[in-house]
Amino acid sequence: MSEYRLFFREFLQNFRTTGAILPSGRWLAKALSRYVSEPSQGPRRILEVGPGTGAVTRGIICAMQPMDQLDLVEVNESFVRQLEQRFQSDAQFRSVAGRARVLHCAVEEMSHESSYDLIVSGLPLNNFSVDLVEKIFQVLLSLMAGGGTFSFFEYVALRRAKRIFSGAAERQRLWGVEGVMRGVLRRHEIRREAVWCNVPPAWVHHVRV
Repeated sequence: MSEYRLFFREFLQNFRTTGAILPSGRWLAKALSRYVSEPSQGPRRILEVGPGTGAVTRGIICAMQPMDQLDLVEVNESFVRQLEQRFQSDAQFRSVAGRARVLHCAVEEMSHESSYDLIVSGLPLNNFSVDLVEKIFQVLLSLMAGGGTFSFFEYVALRRAKRIFSGAAERQRLWGVEGVMRGVLRRHEIRREAVWCNVPPAWVHHVRV
């Protein structure tokens, strides 16, 4: 319950960067970590962006192979502290602590010298400006190693519902965000799956460049 209380508090205080009332459910976590679960011939570098309290992180950890390395990028200081505590006190998180890092920064600030075989994003992209969404996609796609997979989600029909009740400026922003997403998905999406058991239901997109 402490995890839910923390998440709800951060939702109230930082809605733009938290974007949801509850942490992601286990079915959404399973869908987002689908390609982490695939067998590999060697060690992989995995990046999770916006892990929050670590709900999806747990799914990634369960799917990791023995030599995989995991970086978590989180901008929210309260979530960073929660994640660091989990790597000390939670048995599943502790099992990969020597191969994991928690980076307290925004993803757009990351160095382009790094590259990742698998990227999983929990960022609430529909809350951001069009320019920021475009920048985030540019950075994440540039961080992908050749043949790597990038998985992210969005809530079903959220933009459509928001547009109905929003003013002209907000509708324009939402149309712009949708345009950026559609451009990326049209060129690079390899799979889309619906997660109806999540609250709220979500689409998971898998992208490969």
